[in-house]
Amino acid sequence: MKKTPLPLLVERMGQIAVAKALGVSSPAISKALKAERDIKVTEHADGTFTAEEIRPFPSQNTAA
Repeated sequence: MKKTPLPLLVERMGQIAVAKALGVSSPAISKALKAERDIKVTEHADGTFTAEEIRPFPSQNTAA
C-alpha cells in the first residue's frame, strides 16, 4: 500500500473520481487542495481508497 499526496492523485485520476473514491464531494477535494492540507491517500489491494491528514497538535493556538 502506497500513500499518495492528494494533489498528485487528483492530477492522475481527476478531482471527481478522487471525490467519489473517498466518499466526499468534489468541492471538499477542491477546498482541501486550496488550503494545501497535508492529506495522503492510500489505495488498498481491493481497490478502495482511504485518506488521512497530518496536522500539528494542537491544531490551533488556544487561550489558557
